[in-house]
Amino acid sequence: MGARAGGGPVTIRVLLVDDQDLFREGVSVIVGAQEGMEVVGSAGDGLEAVLLVEELVPDVVLMDIRMPEMDGVEATRQIFLPERVARRQVPVRVIVLTTFNLDDRAATAIRHGASGFLLKDTTPVLLRDAIRTVHAGNAVLAPTDLSTLLDGQFRQKAPVPASYLGLTDKEREVFAAVARGLSNTEIAALVFAGESTVKTHVGSILRKLGLRDRVQIVVFAHEHGLV
Repeated sequence: MGARAGGGPVTIRVLLVDDQDLFREGVSVIVGAQEGMEVVGSAGDGLEAVLLVEELVPDVVLMDIRMPEMDGVEATRQIFLPERVARRQVPVRVIVLTTFNLDDRAATAIRHGASGFLLKDTTPVLLRDAIRTVHAGNAVLAPTDLSTLLDGQFRQKAPVPASYLGLTDKEREVFAAVARGLSNTEIAALVFAGESTVKTHVGSILRKLGLRDRVQIVVFAHEHGLV
């Protein structure tokens, strides 16, 4: 964790989780060749992954969805259990790896806290960009794809909680824009504010709703019928 403690550029620490040794080795070579990234460990199943997240403190986990012992969905759920999240000084992001586009199990993993998913035959460039994207707190799915996935997950909408009612009018406006997948630049133009102001609003929304990142705002919006 020296890259965080020092004053230099931050190195993104990546944990690989897949039950196929050959696939893990190939991804390790790709990630290790990227500037500003390092592979800090690998696991062959979800159970081992949950333990290594606690031990190695990665920034990003590349998580296979289908594995023996414990699959990627359950591993993601356990990684984001509230008591584990509360103990972390550094947030961890999960990208689910799947062979099926718009995989329903991937959608469940996103509900549990994953930041999106990639197909396992993705290109090295897309993989690199996805790691950087989730490390910044964003999703690795296009807003339309994410909405399509989540619509099927929340056919029964939950009541709107009091925490949402505690948002200011401007925060609700920003919330709606984030839920639609708009970037800070796009939101700034929409609400006639600077990007730094938008970032402040997003941070306030996350705190008030008890959410980790922008992806969870999208999940929250679908869960409560706010989109």
